Amino acid sequence: MAKRIFDLLLATFGLLLLWPLFLLVWLVIKIDDGGPVLFHQDRVGKDGTIFKILKFRTMQMTAPGKGPSITVKGDVRITRTGQWLRRSKIDEFPQLWNVIRGDMSFVGPRPEVPRYVALYTEAQRKVLAARPGITDEASIEFRDEDKLLAASADFERFYIEHCMPRKIAINLAYAQRATLLRDVGVILRTVSAIWLWRS
Repeated sequence: MAKRIFDLLLATFGLLLLWPLFLLVWLVIKIDDGGPVLFHQDRVGKDGTIFKILKFRTMQMTAPGKGPSITVKGDVRITRTGQWLRRSKIDEFPQLWNVIRGDMSFVGPRPEVPRYVALYTEAQRKVLAARPGITDEASIEFRDEDKLLAASADFERFYIEHCMPRKIAINLAYAQRATLLRDVGVILRTVSAIWLWRS
């Protein structure tokens, strides 16, 4: 209950604080290619339920039918504006609404698309007991995932066989010692990793 109250308060505060930035991003995306501002996609949430994750659109309008669900550094489907939004992680900000709706938490395993979740082993499916989050310890460790995948000859296979199992293991381990205070620590480390490390 404390975690849910924390999520609601922080997400509401975030939306109230960031609405000018949301308006700016809306204008920039519209000027860039005139397409939809928001992107939504089916993801697997707590206990295997499907929900629509929200993001600012960073890829060409025809991108969903042109390749895998994961992206690598230099992906030609990413728009000019999308490159900036992804680098700053601002594309993830609409997920504050997912948090308010109860689809997501601030800290929890990043939600996967159903296609990849179908590959989970029985042991790995235990990660679905947690509400997915905007960030987690795995996101911090894999903050350069796009570069890592780009260096692989078969990046989707590399993701499925190496990245995905490692992320699940990290999140299962975190679930054993998760507290609200640790969640705050993950949020602060995420901000540091994004804004300070990339500056």
